[in-house]
Formats: sequence, structure tokens, C-alpha cells
Amino acid sequence: MKRIFSHPKALRKVATHYCPGCGHGIVHRLIAEVVDELRIRQRVIAVAPVGCAVVAYHYWDFDGCEAAHGRALAVATGIKRFRPENIVFTYQGDGDLAAIGTAETIHAANRGENLTVIFINNAVYGMTGGQMAPTTLSGQKTSTTPSGRQVSLTGYPLKISELLAQLPAVRYVERVSVHSPQEVMRAKKAIRQAFINQIDNLGFSLVEVLSACPTYWYMSARQAMDWVRDVMSKEFPLGRIR
Repeated sequence: MKRIFSHPKALRKVATHYCPGCGHGIVHRLIAEVVDELRIRQRVIAVAPVGCAVVAYHYWDFDGCEAAHGRALAVATGIKRFRPENIVFTYQGDGDLAAIGTAETIHAANRGENLTVIFINNAVYGMTGGQMAPTTLSGQKTSTTPSGRQVSLTGYPLKISELLAQLPAVRYVERVSVHSPQEVMRAKKAIRQAFINQIDNLGFSLVEVLSACPTYWYMSARQAMDWVRDVMSKEFPLGRIR
């Protein structure tokens, strides 16, 4: 019998530290599957963020390193320029990429660095206690907005993908989700395209992934997945942006 599904070689067989219902584990696997399918395991280098995925490189069986908070794209730029033959990607959350790392993100994109960015958007700071993030929705309750985010005080949710898509040097931007099997498959296709773009030296590619955080949304895993589908994806529409 032909085997059509198995454990990716690029994904280590270790226990996860992520909370039940978190989307990080799904995206980790998708990246590992794409790396295997493209046969780039010996060339790929991951740059991990500060956040829930701070030890992402423990799960992947390929080279990786850590960056200071928000500096993943600066580190990735240095690696790629010194070793252009490698396939370099960053894996970042909304706080790392869209708050403390906003400058690094915008300028790397504006320079058209030949990098792949996987951006996990769960609309909250998951590692440090559930505080409001740049992508927290209007009215969403967090540990620092117990009455809900007020636009008059903190502004609107930051749509980083739409912002970056305006830059002429950016090659590819797509927003996906992992709240259902169908969306997981679409997410894998987008991640694959972002890596292919780098292999073909086409420039900067970013895939934003809407991901559930049941722990700090104070929901069950099922409720969190439904919230991504019914609420979050209305604020952050899915699809190719550039």
C-alpha cells in the first residue's frame, strides 16, 4: 500500500509546549512538510522570535537560530546576505513582527530582501500574559484592555500585510488561516509559494497566518477556531493581497 501521509523528516518527534488548540503546532508541521517536499532541508535556516515560538527551532530538524525581540528580520538579512545560497525564513508573532519589530519588518520589505516571513497573528501577546497586541481587534478584551480595546485610546488593529503590500519591492503577501482542514491546506499552499519565491530569487514574501489562542481568548479550542472564522477573518480578510 502506498503511504500518502507520514511524519515529516524536518519535524522532530518531541512533545510540544504549546497550549491545546494553539495554531503554532499546525504551522510548524506545514513548514516542515514544505521543506521536505521542496528538498531544501540542508539549505534552510530558520530565525525564531521572542514570543510563544521562542524555541521553534527545537521542533524543526534543520538549522535555526534565535533573534532578539523584534530583530528577526535584521538577523535574517545578515544571514541571507552572507550566505545567499541558503533559504532563510523568519517565524514571528504579532508582537515581535508588528510591534517592537515594526521598523525591521518595514525596511526589510522595502529593500526587497530575498526572504520568507511566516507571520503568526493571534491578536494577543501569548507568552507574557495575554496583553493587547497591535493586531488586537476593536472591543476585544485582553489583560490590559479588560473592557475591550478602545480605538480612541489605542488606535485600530494594525493590518501589517496590507501595509507591506503597498511597497514596490515586496513580491508576495497572502493572509491565510488554520481554523479548518480546508484553510490548513490553503495555508500550506501559500507557505510553499513563499519558499519557492525565495528559491527563485524573486524577493520578499510574507504569509500571515490567523491562529487561535484559546488560553488568552478565554475560550475552548472549538470556540477559538469558530472565532477566527466568524470574527477575526472579518477584520483580517483571507486571501492574496499582493
